[in-house]
Amino acid sequence: MRTAVSEWFRKNFADPDIVMLTLAIIAGIMVIVLFGHLIMPVLASIVIAYLLEGVVSALVRKGMPRFPAVLLVFTGFLVFVAAVVLWVLPLFSRQLTQLVQQLPNILAKAQAALLALPEQYPELISTQQVQDITNIISQEIAGLGQHILSFSISSVVGLITLSVYLVLMPLLVFFFLKDKVLIVDWVSRFLPSDNPLSHRVWRDVDRQIANYVRGKFVEIIIVFAACFVAFSVLELEYGLLLAVLVGLSVIIPYVGAAVVTLPVLAIAWFQWGGWSNDFLWVAGVYFIIQALDGNVLVPLLFSEVVNLHPVAIIVAILIFGGVWGFWGVFFAIPLATLVQSILSAWPRRRVVQAPPD
Repeated sequence: MRTAVSEWFRKNFADPDIVMLTLAIIAGIMVIVLFGHLIMPVLASIVIAYLLEGVVSALVRKGMPRFPAVLLVFTGFLVFVAAVVLWVLPLFSRQLTQLVQQLPNILAKAQAALLALPEQYPELISTQQVQDITNIISQEIAGLGQHILSFSISSVVGLITLSVYLVLMPLLVFFFLKDKVLIVDWVSRFLPSDNPLSHRVWRDVDRQIANYVRGKFVEIIIVFAACFVAFSVLELEYGLLLAVLVGLSVIIPYVGAAVVTLPVLAIAWFQWGGWSNDFLWVAGVYFIIQALDGNVLVPLLFSEVVNLHPVAIIVAILIFGGVWGFWGVFFAIPLATLVQSILSAWPRRRVVQAPPD
């Protein structure tokens, strides 16, 4: 057994390129695990810089000098952040507060609808089962109210942290964009110059992550805008809140769309009192948006991203989401792409076939 393990290590780690790549991966994982919560503004700023770098590079390719291109794109970024902070967040908070206040009424309507089920389908559900379901829902809503109360009590600390982020992150994004070449050259000085395996993996991962992050951001904005316009035209209550949830749900493939469908249909059902024409219109438009997102928008935005098997995507979401929470879910596909790129670039032992007799 010891001989087999030693032979495996000798064959797979005899190449210095493989050793350097392995050490770099281990070092990156250790930094994120140990100091991820401390350098979160830096990591988030790198993500935003990735988003904006595509626009800056496009302007540079059209002949604009890099510094004016950075100033133009960064100004647009600040305008976008100001619009989100001054318009979207207050309206989102107001609708969320209204929804929380309406939860008892929604619960009462749901209980009345459930109590009617034993009369209509006595062979499928009993009154006791309905009572158990309503008790569970009541307990969950009570727990949600306590959680919201504790969140509001600790909101002062969160507000201070948000204020710091709003100051630090734009500065970090600006310098990441302006001094990109200097930063990359400085980091490259600490890496071996002759390491083709690491360079090949880095080029592949850099292209994949950049395309994925930018494409995912564009997808979120398009899906959010489409849902917000549709819900506003159909006069669905809490339209902005639901549009934000639907937009963010695209971060988690397969699972996100399934989870966010329930609140959209539930609010529409309670608003119009059942299976009305208005409810059917909302459901139909919502499913059309989901179908267009999955069959048109995703192939168009992510045509250059390596396709992963759905099982690999779900496993990556479970693993990285369990380790790093929201950011692990957001970067589950890029991290899975990193693993795939490493495995694809990893030197394989060639099987020498015996010559024919």
